[in-house]
Amino acid sequence: MSPGTTLLVIAKEPLPGRVKTRLTPAYSPPEAAALARAALADTLAAGLALPVRRRVLVLDGTPGDWLPSGYDVVPQCAGGLDERLAAAFAGAGGPALLVGMDTPQLTAWLLASVTAPDAWERADAYFGPALDGGFWALGLAEPDPALVRGVPMSVPHTGAVQRRRLTDAGLRVAGLPPLRDVDTPADVPLVAADCPAEGAFAAEARRLDAGRRAGLVTEGVG
Repeated sequence: MSPGTTLLVIAKEPLPGRVKTRLTPAYSPPEAAALARAALADTLAAGLALPVRRRVLVLDGTPGDWLPSGYDVVPQCAGGLDERLAAAFAGAGGPALLVGMDTPQLTAWLLASVTAPDAWERADAYFGPALDGGFWALGLAEPDPALVRGVPMSVPHTGAVQRRRLTDAGLRVAGLPPLRDVDTPADVPLVAADCPAEGAFAAEARRLDAGRRAGLVTEGVG
C-alpha cells in the first residue's frame, strides 16, 4: 500500500442482537456482541499499523469507546452489501483497500504485499479470499464502484464472482493469503488460535471459554 492509499474498514456497531447473530444460541447475544467488539478492535488496531494516507471506518451504527483515534467515520449507505461496498470505494478518492471486521487475525504482515511502495505498480487489484467462499480484503488502484456493484454477497460463490469481475475488467489481480471469517461458533476457537495472544479477540474467546468451563464444573458439583 503506497502512502496515497485509503484504508476502508466496513463494520457494524457491536450491539447485542445486531451483530454475529449466527453465533447464537451457542453464544448469547451479549457474548456474540463482545466477540464482535473484540474483532473490530483488533481490526482497527491492525489498521493503525499500516502506512496509509487515510483510515476510514464505514460504519452501520454509532461510534463507541472501542474506536481509536486515527479514523474518520462515515455512515454506510442504504442498500445491499454490494451497494455499501461500492459507495465506500466511490468515496475513497484514490487507491483503496477495503477490509471487514470478521477477520481479527489480520496483521500488517498479512498485507505486506499491499504495503510495499510499488504495490500499485505491480498490481491493479489485491484480493484476499475467505475460506467460506467470500473475501476478506479487496484493494483497488482505481476504485470503480462498478467492480463491486451487483456481485452477490454472502453466498458460497461470492469470492469467485468478485475475482472474476476483476479479471474480466482486465485488471492484474494479486492474491492475499486466505483467512477464516468469524461466522459460526466453530470459527471462534479456530480464528482465536490464529490471532495474536495479546489481542482483544483471543482474550475474549479465552474469557468466554473459561466461563463455560467454570459453569460446567459448577453444574456438575451442584
